[in-house]
Amino acid sequence: MKLKAVAAAAIGAVAFCFGAAPDGGLGFAAATAQGQSVRPEVGKPLQAAAALIKSGKYKDALAKLREVEAVGGRTGNENYMLESMRVAAASGAGDADTMVRSFEVMKSSGNVAAAEQLRIMESIAGTYLRNNENGKALNWAQRYFKEGGNSATMKQVLQNAQFLTGDMASTIKDVSEEINADEKAGRTPSADKLNLLLNASMRAKDGNAEAMALEKLLAYYPKKEYWADVLGRVQRKSSFSDRFALDVYRLQLATNNMKSANDYMEMSQLAVQAGSAAEGKDIVDKGFAAGVLGTGAEGERHKRLRDLMVKRLAEAKAGEADAEAQAKAAKDGNALANLGLGVAYNGQAAKGAKLIEEGIAKGSLKRPEDAKLHLGLAQMLAGDVSKAQQTLRSVKGNDGAADLARLWIIQSRSAKK
Repeated sequence: MKLKAVAAAAIGAVAFCFGAAPDGGLGFAAATAQGQSVRPEVGKPLQAAAALIKSGKYKDALAKLREVEAVGGRTGNENYMLESMRVAAASGAGDADTMVRSFEVMKSSGNVAAAEQLRIMESIAGTYLRNNENGKALNWAQRYFKEGGNSATMKQVLQNAQFLTGDMASTIKDVSEEINADEKAGRTPSADKLNLLLNASMRAKDGNAEAMALEKLLAYYPKKEYWADVLGRVQRKSSFSDRFALDVYRLQLATNNMKSANDYMEMSQLAVQAGSAAEGKDIVDKGFAAGVLGTGAEGERHKRLRDLMVKRLAEAKAGEADAEAQAKAAKDGNALANLGLGVAYNGQAAKGAKLIEEGIAKGSLKRPEDAKLHLGLAQMLAGDVSKAQQTLRSVKGNDGAADLARLWIIQSRSAKK
């Protein structure tokens, strides 16, 4: 139950118990609750505590309630009113343990309706979670659902508590079921749910759940900020290989996530080193078109880089026929696979894809999964998106190739929308 609702319920109960006095204050003799009168020596501090709660002075309200404890011979109704008011004050003060003690007293009285019990349990679980007492939050959330609760807010509390206590399997199971239910009902799963699933699956090293979370997060929320986040997560994996730096940049460029002049400069140089001079020049041209390159203190340096890219592209074109002949004459397919992507970026995408296919067919590849990843990119450049997706789905491994292939599949779907 939300804090305001808890406080309102307690204050309302006090008002009902005391009745309204002619002068607008709260009288004591005119009203009863649960068939019993509340004596003035109990009612006055309860009334004062209600006012303190209403003004947000929750710790002062808890102190005021101790005056009620000093009154001897309290009736069951007076104890009930004391504890209900203490639940409200403790909720505002973030004192979950006090809430629990008061709740148990109220519950044992048999006078708390089931719906009210659930609302108080909801507040207790939420307070424990805010206090980072995650085990207690989990216990109370589980108790809430065991006793018939069905709040969507409490489902979030349960899942967050599961995650924070390290129960990734339960988090993945529960969140996945909610996402599936959302989709079945025609609702878009929230970004919070998808991010929770992604975090839990990465911690659990559950590749299937991670893939689902990534795909759905980027499918439903294909904005550059999410792409940046996902690309950062992938690169932070301990198994991710540095050799995919250029491939990460390619995705950053495709998703509008190039952040600085240095990104364009480094990417262009990596492309040339990979044998993709046309791609390198295209990257620099895009940097100039975006106004990122060619300005500021480094403007002349950027222009020299552009001149270098023009020179490297001319050299690559002049030597293309020889490079292709040597690649085809090689005993293995490595040279063909490496050459093909550069050719694809040089405006001959279909030919580039064919060269990579020839390299894969020749065999003895040093990195066959990389070759399949780049074949998928070449096919995408050639406009054969369906074939590219099929190729990319075949990429395996845990060093980054499969992650990047999956992200290209998602990007290709987003690009079609």
